[in-house]
Amino acid sequence: MATTRHSRRRLRACHECDLLVALPPLRPREKADCPRCEYTLATRHDKPAERSIALAVAALIMLTLSVAFPFISFEARGVTNRIELTETASTLVGFHEPLVAICVLLTVIILPTVYLCGVIWLSLGLLGRRALPYSRGIARALKHLTPWMMADVFVIAALVSLIKIAGMADVSLGLSFWTFCAYALLLLLTTQSIDTDWMWFALASEPLAPEGARSGEPATPQGLSGCATCGLVNRLDAQGRGRCRRCGETLHARTPVSRQRTLALLLAAVVMYIPANLYPIMSTTSLGNTSPSTIIGGVMLFLQHGDIPIAVIIFTASVVVPIGKILALGWLCYAVRHRGEPFSNVTRVRLYRITEFIGRWSMVDVFVVAILVALIRAGELISVEPGPAALSFASVVIITMLAAHSFDPRMIWDDLPQRPRRAWRDRLPRRIATVSSRKESDDA
Repeated sequence: MATTRHSRRRLRACHECDLLVALPPLRPREKADCPRCEYTLATRHDKPAERSIALAVAALIMLTLSVAFPFISFEARGVTNRIELTETASTLVGFHEPLVAICVLLTVIILPTVYLCGVIWLSLGLLGRRALPYSRGIARALKHLTPWMMADVFVIAALVSLIKIAGMADVSLGLSFWTFCAYALLLLLTTQSIDTDWMWFALASEPLAPEGARSGEPATPQGLSGCATCGLVNRLDAQGRGRCRRCGETLHARTPVSRQRTLALLLAAVVMYIPANLYPIMSTTSLGNTSPSTIIGGVMLFLQHGDIPIAVIIFTASVVVPIGKILALGWLCYAVRHRGEPFSNVTRVRLYRITEFIGRWSMVDVFVVAILVALIRAGELISVEPGPAALSFASVVIITMLAAHSFDPRMIWDDLPQRPRRAWRDRLPRRIATVSSRKESDDA
């Protein structure tokens, strides 16, 4: 139905199914979900600016302490070594692995620091009720930085590393280890505290949606598109392109050559995954004897020592997740062009969300190598060196993440048969998003 002037201020086009819906008023701790695919359109927080700046400042303090103090130390056969957090990257440069070192440094320290400083900058402006310079560009950047911050993955890698070397040396945890765990938790809470809908409204208000927009119907046939960064509904030109009036993000009816780009990236990931498994990911020297270890070899070593949970973690992160992600995205690229598959569109879009979420966790193995190489350095007595597979496997992780981001999930809903369309329209008597509240579970 056509929207009124009032409801045109609250229109949203779902980023995953392209349904145009009107957001209802939201109270703190409530969220609005798309009634067709259950994608979260908006989440309201209580005092979002105060909450975000408090968490961001606390996370930065913990990161500073993590960099300033010892991270882990070990003692083996009278030889001791102690490392700081930044050495997990700098040591790799000495072993001619600068690309892996840059990857570790960016995902664990640099990008999170930029993100936290951006959150503080935006929150200061919002608290002062006057946006600071460059606020819109910074708000756009936060959206793109979030998937590439992996401090929580690094914590899991540190725990795996500790278990791996516990049998060959005495390990001591420095103050930096505990502050880093706190930093990773605070960083995660900071990302979850961002109220994107409220933030963009406070930064640049909300222009009216284009006239004639009909909620309860897909946006693209109406010549509309929702901005994936700020959520504003915009009119597209005749070629299906445009630019968001509020944040300046480039818009498309569908991401150009999304399917072809995704398939090309998946093919590149398959090519890189072969040497990642054939070559050793690291080599361990003990009393002059050097033994290279592949990804599967490392899993088998954990099994032989009875560390079944760690073996399962490594096998899942390094084998199941990359292969599963490649197969899932490949199948989705096939499914959007071949209808009649025995799965609903909701199931397909849920599969896409899973592949997008789990891809970053494959970096566990790369981080384990970085930690062990920096920590275990005692020459011929005992030492660890990175293998050629480390760069190949890091490339697989990054390429598959890019493949997931290049896939446009709205393609799943194109050419939707008429019968399923009537089914979901029956759930939209007023074409408003479904509201759920976390208060109900708390009261229960």
